[in-house]
Amino acid sequence: MRRLALEAGDVIMEIYNSDDFDVKVKSDESPVTAADEAADALISAGLRAAFPDVMLVTEEQAASHTQSGDTFLIVDPLDGTKEFIHRRGDFTVNIALVENGVPTRGVVYAPARNRLFYTTADGQSVEETGPFDKAAPGATSPISVADSDNAALMVVASKSHRDQATDDYINKYAVKDMKSAGSSLKFCLVATGEADIYPRLGRTMEWDTAAGHAVLAGAGGEVVRFDDLTPLRYGKDTYANPFFIAHAPGVTLQES
Repeated sequence: MRRLALEAGDVIMEIYNSDDFDVKVKSDESPVTAADEAADALISAGLRAAFPDVMLVTEEQAASHTQSGDTFLIVDPLDGTKEFIHRRGDFTVNIALVENGVPTRGVVYAPARNRLFYTTADGQSVEETGPFDKAAPGATSPISVADSDNAALMVVASKSHRDQATDDYINKYAVKDMKSAGSSLKFCLVATGEADIYPRLGRTMEWDTAAGHAVLAGAGGEVVRFDDLTPLRYGKDTYANPFFIAHAPGVTLQES
């Protein structure tokens, strides 16, 4: 999964650094580029070869969205397409394994940011510092969530999807500072202790969140539904998520 994420990152960056690339619009009005499609083809072929008996769900293959199960691989080959199109750099490759409805292994690679996060076999999440050799992992550092101070929380929120409802919810907390980030990097910022809480009051799909969720869980964090604060589960009908909150366990969550 790590190697495929790195290889997909190379494909994505080749297109990102080109003079121009086409942007198409999917049936749900979301944008898609040649980078999404090329990365998806590479990752899907690699995963099917390595894990032929495991169900694969990927954003770019609509036929995969009709499958059902609670154990599967799930991929967003380019999360943050709007960030990619506007050349803002906050896009990621997301590959995850979900077992019994829980994301247990995940890789989040931000090629334009040179940041790579993943869960190891023992369940701990790490950040690899480079040089990102495809054949062998380099130096890694274990990551863990912050020991949160509820009187001075760091909040991370979406760059592209902030709205009044999100701001109203954030205002229920004593906020020291806020930062914005695109794609699944928001989960990783909570996982490394760079932020305490990431509330998402907007539409997401399971392929947007599974890899980041796994990385955050392996760093001691939690992802819960916004409505009842129960753990966010995977393998839901149509793979659509409810609103959710990703957080370090020391954060005292406020009612929705």
